[in-house]
Amino acid sequence: MEAVTMHELAVTQSILDISLRHAQKADAKRITAINLVIGRFSSIVDDSVQFYWDAIAEGTIAQGATLHFQRIPGEMTCRACGHIFQPDDVTFACPACSSLSVRITKGDEFRVDSIDVE
Repeated sequence: MEAVTMHELAVTQSILDISLRHAQKADAKRITAINLVIGRFSSIVDDSVQFYWDAIAEGTIAQGATLHFQRIPGEMTCRACGHIFQPDDVTFACPACSSLSVRITKGDEFRVDSIDVE
């Protein structure tokens, strides 16, 4: 569990660094909201990011900014038959041919989509 916690601390620090850098370029006085796009397979836990955000943004122009989390569904492509599908929570097997030889084609992304400033 600690590895996940440390991972999200580093991710949250990156969000803050990116936001502060872009706010500075825009000569902003305050960051009011940050819109994040997170894929299903990215292993980011919203509550952990929010917890760390509240702590590390304190004392910066991002303090009090709202984090908005937009989740992107996962998508896979079967290497055996080429079928594109959204896996269920139980198995990643291709529903068309049952092959386990699949690759993630959508859902592993994580990015700061936009930043609202004043």
